[in-house]
Amino acid sequence: ICEVDNGRDSESEESEEENPAEMNMIGIFSRRFQLSVPKLASRRRVVQELLSDLLQVSRSLFSDSFFPVLEPVIGVGSACEGWSPHKEENVVYCMFVPLKPPHGYAFHLEPDTRQEMPQTSMRVRVELVCTCTGEQPDQKMLCFLHHSEEELKRNQVASLLHTLCTGPYLDGEKIALWFQTFVISVWSAVPQSRHYSMKVIPSSRSCKMKLMKASGRSLFVEMVFSVQQGDSDIFLSCQPTEAQFPPSTIWLESYAVAEAKFFRHVSMQAPPHSCHLKCLRLCARLLEGSGLSIYALKTTVMHLLTLIPLSEWQHRYLLMRVDDIMRYLRCCLEEKRLKHFFFGNEDMPEEISLPPAFQGAQPLNLFQHLAQDPAAQTEALQEFDKL
Repeated sequence: ICEVDNGRDSESEESEEENPAEMNMIGIFSRRFQLSVPKLASRRRVVQELLSDLLQVSRSLFSDSFFPVLEPVIGVGSACEGWSPHKEENVVYCMFVPLKPPHGYAFHLEPDTRQEMPQTSMRVRVELVCTCTGEQPDQKMLCFLHHSEEELKRNQVASLLHTLCTGPYLDGEKIALWFQTFVISVWSAVPQSRHYSMKVIPSSRSCKMKLMKASGRSLFVEMVFSVQQGDSDIFLSCQPTEAQFPPSTIWLESYAVAEAKFFRHVSMQAPPHSCHLKCLRLCARLLEGSGLSIYALKTTVMHLLTLIPLSEWQHRYLLMRVDDIMRYLRCCLEEKRLKHFFFGNEDMPEEISLPPAFQGAQPLNLFQHLAQDPAAQTEALQEFDKL
């Protein structure tokens, strides 16, 4: 992430061997499209510290309950990847909150047999596990499998199945409402409450918060509840997409954690002052108002970051890389084909853990809708050419 220092980009100290005309053009672009990436890293740290404190409170409150175990948050999305196309006051810091089953329960992922959606969807079945056997049986906890319902009601709080599930399946709406209520009730116990006032913004499947300082500056945070697939970087998310709003017991496969991990990998391998984040920000600003997906743009850049050596992403090559990105994207529109980055990709960094089925899978086509609708493809190409 390129930090701004006293109003100047650190790239301004680049070698004087660069072409003055090109550097002048890059300067014009930078001012016109506000390419100096906002102070995303420092604000992200503030958000992560806040949520860490919130989850610490949740662990002390719910340690003897049957609510899901809330794992440490994982920053995802453009703000946490370091390239948000939005103005600083509109940036939303999105955090995945992985859920683990509490003691006495197990989560089992079941494919959604209807598969009415293009994105893989599953249900999270909650099953009871015997707690009265094993190496160290819990003497305080009655076993849901081997004690009568009357005895359980008399001695224990309601089970997870009776609170945050619909039938045997984890319910995203019930989890969101439970957590929103928790945040409101414990806010005064969190250290950050001395510096920020907090408002929970209504949301049916996530917990959205607006944090306000006395100065009037605001921070927007969204906590998205998720379930990890095995030990991979692929998660199931209860957050619907713009195109899909499934039932509350349907969880959509999300690649957001793997994407964030990919950008961290690139930042560690790339030369100082790499322009790949500025390229993303510039191209996203160029696409504003068009019908072209920012996710398609992001996928394009991820592909090019594995095809073009990272040494060729130095700041002085910004205009060339922007040209590569836009040409690649147009070729994909013409061919009505843009491969999903995480399926069947032989160039995947080893650090990213994918389910075994992803390795030999046929790449998904993000432009499948254009292949099925020639009129939509024609319109997309016309919009792109106007850019």
